[in-house]
Amino acid sequence: SPELLELDNGRIRARISNVGAAVTSLLVPDKNGVLADVVLGFDSLDPYLNGTSPYFGCIVGRVANRIKDGKFTLNGVQYSLGINNPPNTLHGGFKGFDKVIWEVTEYNKGKTPSITLKYYSKDGEEGFPGDVSVTARYSLPSSMELKLEMEAAPLNKATPISLAQHTYWNLAGHDSGDVLAHSIQIRGSQITPVDQISIPTGEFMQVSGTPFDFLTEGEIGDRIGQVPGGYDHNYVLDDSREVKSGLRHVAKVTDPSSFRVLNIWGDAPGVQFYTGNFLAGIVGKGGAVYGKHAGLCLETQGFPNAVNQPNFPSVIVHPGEKYMHTMLFEFSTK
Repeated sequence: SPELLELDNGRIRARISNVGAAVTSLLVPDKNGVLADVVLGFDSLDPYLNGTSPYFGCIVGRVANRIKDGKFTLNGVQYSLGINNPPNTLHGGFKGFDKVIWEVTEYNKGKTPSITLKYYSKDGEEGFPGDVSVTARYSLPSSMELKLEMEAAPLNKATPISLAQHTYWNLAGHDSGDVLAHSIQIRGSQITPVDQISIPTGEFMQVSGTPFDFLTEGEIGDRIGQVPGGYDHNYVLDDSREVKSGLRHVAKVTDPSSFRVLNIWGDAPGVQFYTGNFLAGIVGKGGAVYGKHAGLCLETQGFPNAVNQPNFPSVIVHPGEKYMHTMLFEFSTK
Protein backbone atom coordinates (compact mmCIF):
# COMPACT_ATOMS: atom_id res chain seq x y z
CA SER A 1 0.00 0.00 0.00
CA PRO A 2 1.13 3.60 -0.55
CA GLU A 3 3.34 4.84 2.29
CA LEU A 4 5.22 7.97 3.30
CA LEU A 5 8.41 7.50 5.35
CA GLU A 6 10.70 10.06 6.92
CA LEU A 7 14.47 10.35 7.12
CA ASP A 8 15.60 12.86 9.75
CA ASN A 9 19.10 13.50 11.10
CA GLY A 10 18.31 16.67 13.03
CA ARG A 11 19.60 18.95 10.25
CA ILE A 12 17.67 17.92 7.14
CA ARG A 13 14.43 15.98 6.90
CA ALA A 14 13.31 14.03 3.83
CA ARG A 15 9.98 12.40 3.13
CA ILE A 16 10.15 9.46 0.76
CA SER A 17 7.18 7.59 -0.67
CA ASN A 18 7.15 4.02 -1.92
CA VAL A 19 5.03 5.35 -4.80
CA GLY A 20 7.63 5.89 -7.51
CA ALA A 21 10.39 5.93 -4.86
CA ALA A 22 9.65 9.66 -4.76
CA VAL A 23 11.13 12.41 -2.59
CA THR A 24 7.96 14.29 -1.68
CA SER A 25 9.54 16.87 0.62
CA LEU A 26 13.00 17.88 1.81
CA LEU A 27 13.53 20.41 4.58
CA VAL A 28 16.89 22.18 4.42
CA PRO A 29 18.16 25.13 6.53
CA ASP A 30 19.11 28.50 5.02
CA LYS A 31 22.02 30.66 6.22
CA ASN A 32 20.04 31.59 9.35
CA GLY A 33 19.06 28.00 10.08
CA VAL A 34 15.49 28.51 8.90
CA LEU A 35 14.07 25.35 7.32
CA ALA A 36 12.24 25.37 4.01
CA ASP A 37 10.95 22.57 1.80
CA VAL A 38 13.09 22.81 -1.34
CA VAL A 39 11.33 20.25 -3.58
CA LEU A 40 8.09 20.55 -5.53
CA GLY A 41 5.41 18.02 -4.70
CA PHE A 42 1.95 17.20 -3.38
CA ASP A 43 0.44 16.74 0.09
CA SER A 44 -1.47 13.64 -1.06
CA LEU A 45 0.00 10.55 -2.73
CA ASP A 46 -2.89 10.42 -5.22
CA PRO A 47 -1.24 12.52 -7.97
CA TYR A 48 1.90 10.34 -7.79
CA LEU A 49 -0.25 7.23 -8.23
CA ASN A 50 -2.73 8.39 -10.86
CA GLY A 51 -0.27 9.99 -13.27
CA THR A 52 -1.23 13.65 -12.79
CA SER A 53 2.16 14.42 -11.21
CA PRO A 54 4.72 15.72 -13.76
CA TYR A 55 7.32 13.25 -12.39
CA PHE A 56 7.79 15.21 -9.15
CA GLY A 57 10.59 13.69 -7.06
CA CYS A 58 10.35 10.17 -8.46
CA ILE A 59 12.70 7.63 -9.99
CA VAL A 60 11.95 7.19 -13.69
CA GLY A 61 12.63 4.01 -15.67
CA ARG A 62 13.09 1.40 -17.06
CA VAL A 63 14.67 3.98 -19.40
CA ALA A 64 14.70 7.66 -18.48
CA ASN A 65 14.12 10.39 -21.06
CA ARG A 66 12.96 9.84 -24.65
CA ILE A 67 13.17 6.87 -27.00
CA LYS A 68 12.51 7.86 -30.60
CA ASP A 69 9.19 6.57 -31.97
CA GLY A 70 9.01 4.18 -29.00
CA LYS A 71 11.08 1.60 -30.88
CA PHE A 72 14.48 -0.05 -30.64
CA THR A 73 16.12 -3.24 -31.90
CA LEU A 74 18.15 -5.52 -29.63
CA ASN A 75 19.72 -8.83 -30.64
CA GLY A 76 17.75 -8.78 -33.90
CA VAL A 77 14.37 -8.27 -32.21
CA GLN A 78 12.42 -5.02 -32.60
CA TYR A 79 10.64 -3.83 -29.49
CA SER A 80 7.70 -1.42 -29.47
CA LEU A 81 7.00 0.63 -26.36
CA GLY A 82 4.10 2.74 -25.12
CA ILE A 83 3.97 6.10 -26.95
CA ASN A 84 3.17 8.30 -23.95
CA ASN A 85 4.88 11.44 -25.31
CA PRO A 86 3.87 11.31 -28.99
CA PRO A 87 5.62 10.33 -31.15
CA ASN A 88 8.09 9.10 -28.52
CA THR A 89 8.30 7.07 -25.33
CA LEU A 90 9.18 9.17 -22.27
CA HIS A 91 10.50 7.99 -18.87
CA GLY A 92 9.55 4.35 -19.29
CA GLY A 93 6.12 4.64 -20.89
CA PHE A 94 2.57 4.96 -19.62
CA LYS A 95 3.26 3.24 -16.30
CA GLY A 96 6.94 3.65 -15.66
CA PHE A 97 8.76 3.11 -12.38
CA ASP A 98 7.42 6.49 -11.19
CA LYS A 99 3.81 5.25 -10.99
CA VAL A 100 4.30 1.84 -9.37
CA ILE A 101 4.40 0.96 -5.68
CA TRP A 102 7.86 -0.16 -4.60
CA GLU A 103 8.39 -2.56 -1.70
CA VAL A 104 10.05 -1.11 1.41
CA THR A 105 12.67 -3.74 2.28
CA GLU A 106 14.65 -1.83 4.89
CA TYR A 107 14.00 1.26 7.00
CA ASN A 108 16.67 2.47 9.42
CA LYS A 109 16.03 5.37 11.76
CA GLY A 110 19.47 5.28 13.43
CA LYS A 111 22.36 7.75 13.28
CA THR A 112 22.57 7.34 9.50
CA PRO A 113 18.89 7.02 8.51
CA SER A 114 18.10 5.15 5.31
CA ILE A 115 15.29 3.57 3.37
CA THR A 116 15.68 0.78 0.79
CA LEU A 117 13.00 0.22 -1.85
CA LYS A 118 12.69 -2.62 -4.36
CA TYR A 119 10.72 -3.10 -7.52
CA TYR A 120 10.43 -6.15 -9.77
CA SER A 121 9.82 -5.16 -13.39
CA LYS A 122 8.37 -8.01 -15.40
CA ASP A 123 9.26 -9.14 -18.92
CA GLY A 124 7.17 -7.20 -21.42
CA GLU A 125 6.30 -4.38 -19.00
CA GLU A 126 5.70 -1.28 -21.16
CA GLY A 127 7.20 -3.32 -24.02
CA PHE A 128 10.68 -3.80 -22.53
CA PRO A 129 12.34 -7.24 -22.66
CA GLY A 130 13.21 -9.38 -19.65
CA ASP A 131 12.61 -9.38 -15.91
CA VAL A 132 14.58 -6.77 -13.97
CA SER A 133 15.12 -6.45 -10.22
CA VAL A 134 15.55 -2.80 -9.16
CA THR A 135 16.75 -1.39 -5.83
CA ALA A 136 16.89 2.24 -4.65
CA ARG A 137 18.42 3.25 -1.34
CA TYR A 138 18.05 6.77 0.05
CA SER A 139 20.21 7.74 3.02
CA LEU A 140 21.42 10.77 4.97
CA PRO A 141 25.15 9.93 5.19
CA SER A 142 26.09 13.21 6.86
CA SER A 143 24.31 16.20 8.40
CA MET A 144 23.66 18.01 5.10
CA GLU A 145 23.64 15.22 2.49
CA LEU A 146 21.01 13.07 0.80
CA LYS A 147 22.38 10.09 -1.09
CA LEU A 148 20.64 7.86 -3.62
CA GLU A 149 22.08 4.53 -4.73
CA MET A 150 20.26 2.80 -7.59
CA GLU A 151 20.93 -0.74 -8.79
CA ALA A 152 19.22 -2.93 -11.36
CA ALA A 153 19.90 -6.46 -12.54
CA PRO A 154 18.37 -8.10 -15.63
CA LEU A 155 17.45 -11.66 -14.73
CA ASN A 156 16.97 -13.42 -18.06
CA LYS A 157 17.32 -11.11 -21.10
CA ALA A 158 19.51 -8.22 -22.16
CA THR A 159 17.57 -4.97 -21.79
CA PRO A 160 18.14 -1.22 -21.75
CA ILE A 161 18.30 0.24 -18.23
CA SER A 162 18.82 3.93 -17.50
CA LEU A 163 17.26 5.31 -14.34
CA ALA A 164 17.02 8.97 -13.32
CA GLN A 165 15.95 10.85 -10.21
CA HIS A 166 13.44 13.53 -11.22
CA THR A 167 13.21 15.99 -8.30
CA TYR A 168 12.26 19.58 -9.12
CA TRP A 169 14.41 21.87 -6.94
CA ASN A 170 13.64 25.36 -5.72
CA LEU A 171 16.24 26.30 -3.12
CA ALA A 172 14.27 29.37 -2.02
CA GLY A 173 11.39 27.05 -1.04
CA HIS A 174 8.92 25.10 -3.16
CA ASP A 175 6.30 27.87 -2.86
CA SER A 176 8.57 30.85 -3.63
CA GLY A 177 7.93 31.43 -7.35
CA ASP A 178 10.31 30.73 -10.22
CA VAL A 179 13.98 29.69 -10.16
CA LEU A 180 15.21 32.15 -12.81
CA ALA A 181 17.30 34.05 -10.22
CA HIS A 182 19.07 30.85 -9.11
CA SER A 183 22.58 30.55 -10.48
CA ILE A 184 23.90 27.27 -11.80
CA GLN A 185 27.15 25.66 -12.81
CA ILE A 186 27.09 22.48 -14.94
CA ARG A 187 30.28 20.50 -15.48
CA GLY A 188 29.54 19.74 -19.10
CA SER A 189 31.34 21.40 -22.02
CA GLN A 190 29.07 19.69 -24.59
CA ILE A 191 25.37 18.98 -25.02
CA THR A 192 23.63 16.47 -27.26
CA PRO A 193 21.51 18.82 -29.43
CA VAL A 194 17.94 17.75 -30.22
CA ASP A 195 15.54 17.92 -33.16
CA GLN A 196 11.99 19.34 -33.20
CA ILE A 197 10.63 16.39 -31.20
CA SER A 198 13.36 16.59 -28.52
CA ILE A 199 15.33 13.59 -29.79
CA PRO A 200 19.14 13.95 -29.91
CA THR A 201 20.50 14.26 -33.43
CA GLY A 202 23.53 12.13 -32.51
CA GLU A 203 25.86 15.11 -32.68
CA PHE A 204 27.82 16.73 -29.87
CA MET A 205 27.81 20.51 -29.57
CA GLN A 206 30.28 22.63 -27.62
CA VAL A 207 28.47 24.94 -25.18
CA SER A 208 31.13 27.64 -25.35
CA GLY A 209 29.70 30.89 -26.71
CA THR A 210 26.09 29.63 -26.49
CA PRO A 211 23.26 30.12 -23.96
CA PHE A 212 24.02 26.55 -22.76
CA ASP A 213 27.40 27.52 -21.29
CA PHE A 214 27.27 27.10 -17.51
CA LEU A 215 30.88 25.99 -17.09
CA THR A 216 31.20 29.02 -14.85
CA GLU A 217 28.26 29.76 -12.57
CA GLY A 218 25.61 31.93 -14.20
CA GLU A 219 22.04 33.02 -13.57
CA ILE A 220 19.44 30.71 -15.13
CA GLY A 221 17.24 33.59 -16.30
CA ASP A 222 20.06 35.45 -18.05
CA ARG A 223 19.87 33.65 -21.41
CA ILE A 224 16.88 31.33 -21.08
CA GLY A 225 15.01 33.55 -23.56
CA GLN A 226 17.54 32.53 -26.22
CA VAL A 227 16.60 28.86 -25.79
CA PRO A 228 13.22 28.17 -27.45
CA GLY A 229 10.93 26.71 -24.79
CA GLY A 230 13.59 26.86 -22.07
CA TYR A 231 16.32 24.44 -21.02
CA ASP A 232 15.56 20.73 -21.47
CA HIS A 233 18.86 19.34 -22.66
CA ASN A 234 21.33 16.55 -21.93
CA TYR A 235 24.81 17.73 -20.94
CA VAL A 236 27.78 15.45 -21.58
CA LEU A 237 29.60 15.47 -18.25
CA ASP A 238 33.31 16.25 -18.29
CA ASP A 239 35.83 14.19 -16.36
CA SER A 240 36.01 16.31 -13.25
CA ARG A 241 39.09 16.64 -11.11
CA GLU A 242 36.64 17.33 -8.31
CA VAL A 243 35.60 13.97 -6.89
CA LYS A 244 33.71 13.12 -3.70
CA SER A 245 33.19 9.53 -2.51
CA GLY A 246 34.14 8.30 -5.97
CA LEU A 247 31.54 10.55 -7.65
CA ARG A 248 32.36 13.44 -9.96
CA HIS A 249 31.01 16.93 -9.56
CA VAL A 250 27.95 17.32 -11.80
CA ALA A 251 26.46 20.71 -10.94
CA LYS A 252 26.15 23.48 -8.37
CA VAL A 253 22.98 25.50 -7.76
CA THR A 254 22.84 28.66 -5.61
CA ASP A 255 19.79 30.61 -4.48
CA PRO A 256 20.58 34.30 -3.90
CA SER A 257 17.72 34.90 -1.44
CA SER A 258 18.29 32.10 1.10
CA PHE A 259 21.99 31.51 0.29
CA ARG A 260 21.25 27.79 0.08
CA VAL A 261 23.69 25.90 -2.14
CA LEU A 262 23.18 22.44 -3.68
CA ASN A 263 26.12 20.51 -5.10
CA ILE A 264 25.26 17.35 -7.02
CA TRP A 265 27.75 14.52 -7.44
CA GLY A 266 27.18 11.45 -9.61
CA ASP A 267 28.61 8.70 -11.80
CA ALA A 268 26.36 8.75 -14.90
CA PRO A 269 27.68 10.06 -18.25
CA GLY A 270 25.06 12.79 -18.69
CA VAL A 271 22.73 15.14 -16.86
CA GLN A 272 19.41 16.52 -18.11
CA PHE A 273 19.00 20.18 -17.17
CA TYR A 274 15.29 21.02 -17.24
CA THR A 275 13.73 24.30 -16.14
CA GLY A 276 10.12 23.23 -15.54
CA ASN A 277 9.01 24.65 -18.89
CA PHE A 278 5.74 22.72 -18.95
CA LEU A 279 4.60 23.56 -15.42
CA ALA A 280 1.40 25.60 -15.72
CA GLY A 281 -0.60 26.32 -12.59
CA ILE A 282 -0.24 22.95 -10.89
CA VAL A 283 -1.57 23.11 -7.32
CA GLY A 284 0.99 21.53 -5.01
CA LYS A 285 1.80 21.32 -1.31
CA GLY A 286 -0.08 23.70 0.95
CA GLY A 287 -2.02 25.08 -2.02
CA ALA A 288 1.14 26.48 -3.64
CA VAL A 289 0.66 27.08 -7.35
CA TYR A 290 3.60 25.91 -9.46
CA GLY A 291 3.89 27.97 -12.63
CA LYS A 292 6.42 27.87 -15.45
CA HIS A 293 10.03 27.55 -14.17
CA ALA A 294 8.84 26.95 -10.56
CA GLY A 295 11.56 24.31 -10.21
CA LEU A 296 14.62 22.96 -11.98
CA CYS A 297 15.69 19.36 -12.55
CA LEU A 298 19.22 17.98 -12.78
CA GLU A 299 18.74 14.34 -13.72
CA THR A 300 21.96 12.35 -14.03
CA GLN A 301 21.36 9.73 -16.71
CA GLY A 302 22.44 7.73 -19.71
CA PHE A 303 22.04 9.76 -22.89
CA PRO A 304 18.49 10.10 -24.29
CA ASN A 305 17.61 7.64 -27.08
CA ALA A 306 20.95 5.85 -26.53
CA VAL A 307 19.26 2.58 -27.60
CA ASN A 308 19.06 4.00 -31.14
CA GLN A 309 22.35 5.94 -31.19
CA PRO A 310 25.37 3.66 -31.57
CA ASN A 311 27.78 6.55 -30.91
CA PHE A 312 26.27 7.19 -27.43
CA PRO A 313 27.40 5.22 -24.35
CA SER A 314 25.40 1.98 -24.30
CA VAL A 315 22.53 1.55 -21.82
CA ILE A 316 22.14 -2.19 -22.56
CA VAL A 317 22.66 -4.40 -19.51
CA HIS A 318 23.03 -8.19 -19.83
CA PRO A 319 22.05 -10.96 -17.41
CA GLY A 320 24.90 -11.43 -14.95
CA GLU A 321 25.74 -7.70 -15.13
CA LYS A 322 24.53 -5.02 -12.75
CA TYR A 323 23.46 -1.46 -13.52
CA MET A 324 24.66 0.92 -10.80
CA HIS A 325 23.97 4.65 -10.53
CA THR A 326 24.66 6.86 -7.51
CA MET A 327 23.81 10.49 -6.76
CA LEU A 328 24.83 12.66 -3.82
CA PHE A 329 22.95 15.87 -3.03
CA GLU A 330 25.15 18.02 -0.80
CA PHE A 331 23.61 21.12 0.80
CA SER A 332 25.40 24.11 2.31
CA THR A 333 25.03 27.86 2.65
CA LYS A 334 27.30 30.48 1.17
